[in-house]
Amino acid sequence: MRTRVLFALCAAGLAETAWGHTLLLSQVLVSFGSPQTVDVKIDVDLSQLLGSPERYYEVATEAASQQAADIHQILPAVLDVAQLYVGRERLQLTFRDFSASKAQRSDYLDASMSKLSTFRFSALLPADRGPLKLVVPIGAPIDYPVAYTVQIPAAHVSITRWLEAGMHESDPFAWADRVPAARAPLSGPASASATAAAQPAGPRFDPDSLPWPRQLALYLRLGFRHIVPEGTDHILFVLGLFFLGLTWRKLLSQTTVFTVAHATTLFLSTYGIFSLPSRYVEPAIALSIAWIALENVVRPTLGPGRLAIVFAFGLVHGLGFAGSLRDVPFPKRDFVIALLGFNFGVDFGQLFVIAVAFLLVGAFRNRPWFRRRIAIPCSLAIAATGLFWAVQRILHYDVN
Repeated sequence: MRTRVLFALCAAGLAETAWGHTLLLSQVLVSFGSPQTVDVKIDVDLSQLLGSPERYYEVATEAASQQAADIHQILPAVLDVAQLYVGRERLQLTFRDFSASKAQRSDYLDASMSKLSTFRFSALLPADRGPLKLVVPIGAPIDYPVAYTVQIPAAHVSITRWLEAGMHESDPFAWADRVPAARAPLSGPASASATAAAQPAGPRFDPDSLPWPRQLALYLRLGFRHIVPEGTDHILFVLGLFFLGLTWRKLLSQTTVFTVAHATTLFLSTYGIFSLPSRYVEPAIALSIAWIALENVVRPTLGPGRLAIVFAFGLVHGLGFAGSLRDVPFPKRDFVIALLGFNFGVDFGQLFVIAVAFLLVGAFRNRPWFRRRIAIPCSLAIAATGLFWAVQRILHYDVN
């Protein structure tokens, strides 16, 4: 039974999308620009709301008049996925403007890339001065995690809370005593200039508002989730390393080399020192999966050659990790801590995959039939998945 479960896990990638570097997020920012009004900025990937990445690209690049009509149609859906309440009263947001993601067409069609478009709204505060709360309805077509930020510039307040998958309400935020007291209304040109000055150009999410322990924990979770459950290709690559042999020496040697390699290019690419377009990285990752798995079948030995190959493929996977972080906000003050947290999260995810695989078939590792009945069939399933993904990714980019 356990053998069949693991074989199913190896083959499961065929049912998944061909893109394994999914690390998406959404952002909701609320700024108290005056005692009576708030500005709201919602950054969201519209692929789900519009039905497909292709349709999202069409809307993002069409003529302004047609785009305005299409955006007007989906506005109710955008407002439904991120609902703001003051006390028990829902804020009535007035649409101000929209700006589409500036990504290239290949990025729009790449499910691994977060393409955040921006909606800006304003709202009058109700008479109720209850706490502010963000509500994301169950089943809402929005990418988690959601970075929810409340800013009161006049009081130098910027507080960020993250809603992880499965969370549908933020903690309430008591704002009434922090917003500057209302003044007597002005009239004439002075009123117009004061109103314009009260409207911020556009609030920005500031991850530096989080203390470093929370940043470390947050990016640790993001890194782990990038492997489990979102990193299907990395799961299969780690399983390919696993099926070379179940001795701790083989596992430790390969995973250590792989970790050093992907950490190296993750840091270099994130710092802007070296990078490659995803159109080359993604097919190379798929081919690395197939190569490692086929090596398990034709040459099941651990030597310098195998470790060199694992190191080279680790460099490629590190570029994939960096590509998935393109739209993830990183702090400036504690950037290294956040990046280390993400990297350790990735490593914990890999160890988790190995631990699960070991629990499923580790008891059979010394049986004479283990290689013939388990290691080879699973490796062939992994290789087939990698080759399928490679062809799909190459053909996908050929048509763009």
